[in-house]
Amino acid sequence: MKKLLLICFLFTMPGLMSYAQQPPVKKARIGVQSVGSPEVKLKLVARIQGLVAAPGNKHDIYDKAIYSPKSVHILEKTVNGKNIKKLYVNSLEGGQTVVYDMNDSLKKIAVISHTFAKTDSALFKETNFPGYSFKPGRTDTNVFTGKPVEMCLSNHDKYLWVPYYRRDYDPLAQEPSAMAIIDVDSDKIVRVMPTAPLPKMVACSQDDKFIAVTNWGDNTVHLIDISSGDPQKFQYVAHFVVDYKLNLDNFGKKVDRDLACGLCLRGTVFTPDSNYLFVGRMGGGGIAIFDIKGKKYLGSVFGTKKNVRHLVISGDYLYLSSNNDGVVEKTKWKDLLNSFLAKQGQKNIQYDKWQLTATGKGARTINVTSDGAYLFANANEESKISIVRTSDMKTIGFVNADSYPVGMTMDKSNKYLVVTAQGRNNKGGNSVMIYEITRR
Repeated sequence: MKKLLLICFLFTMPGLMSYAQQPPVKKARIGVQSVGSPEVKLKLVARIQGLVAAPGNKHDIYDKAIYSPKSVHILEKTVNGKNIKKLYVNSLEGGQTVVYDMNDSLKKIAVISHTFAKTDSALFKETNFPGYSFKPGRTDTNVFTGKPVEMCLSNHDKYLWVPYYRRDYDPLAQEPSAMAIIDVDSDKIVRVMPTAPLPKMVACSQDDKFIAVTNWGDNTVHLIDISSGDPQKFQYVAHFVVDYKLNLDNFGKKVDRDLACGLCLRGTVFTPDSNYLFVGRMGGGGIAIFDIKGKKYLGSVFGTKKNVRHLVISGDYLYLSSNNDGVVEKTKWKDLLNSFLAKQGQKNIQYDKWQLTATGKGARTINVTSDGAYLFANANEESKISIVRTSDMKTIGFVNADSYPVGMTMDKSNKYLVVTAQGRNNKGGNSVMIYEITRR
């Protein structure tokens, strides 16, 4: 089998010239290097896209299953002496998770469907979710297509968790949604758990004992105990409300639930000791803090920019992206936590020890290299990926991307950066870009 590492050196042809329906923005081109940085370069070496059936470039892979790709994740582990390296892509509007073998020239090896029929009833242990209900007269609630959003791995990289932004019959997200648990050895769904409406982010604690599910547009976070290692025994153990719970009955047919989201809770990350959980408040700024041992929402700390989207902890530091502000901020996570705990119980707790850098309008997903030296940030509205040197929080370069980059992941060796371009209103995007990273 050809290794992806080997085929990278073969990608010398110019990039695509005819991406259908692409808006008037710069497009990523195979072979283009990053701009303005002698330290770090990104070279687009492969792309999987669902727009052009005959792209005219053998290294540009057409796959119609790539339909509004939202998030992406790389699985790397050794099974029976064999090195596994798989790329998972959540096609939001396609209702599928598509799986590629990164050790075999991005060969597609599985398509996990999130469409459920009556014959799939064994996957559902529960029908409802505590505190929520389906609309009167709703029958066959577990017959639906889910819209896969984000994802994370748990239990020593055994299970992949994929929440559904909503069920297809619930356009206003007023009813319970769901979340798939996928066994990555078989790439099959082994259980579907109900969730509150509009689950977006999902995160696993460092000690592999808990999964946190954060709900966009409901102001709630839910905690699942996964310590048994048996997906049939996984269970909810805590339900948190941040400040107030949205009244979902207030939404009319013309409401855009992407915008009618209350505090718009988004970025979710456990502290390295697994004792606390941080959740970004994209609506209004600030970070909500939860005590995992005590299973309690403690309150929120403010002082960030107003549009916190994605949170990452790397070593001693917490990084966040602020979408509308187009910046990335950095602080020591222990300083933030200790400052908050010292003032707990006070109103409007402020924390101002942030360093920031501009990364481009529409700052979305961010990733940090394993040594903590560099950070990559998607600039969704500028169709580029920015490169940040974390030591002085300076943006040192960028590379062009396909329209509306949103999701991002990196392999363990920091050799490849993978970015999804979701697209909007059937314009642009619909691609997964694989960049080779080189450092001086």
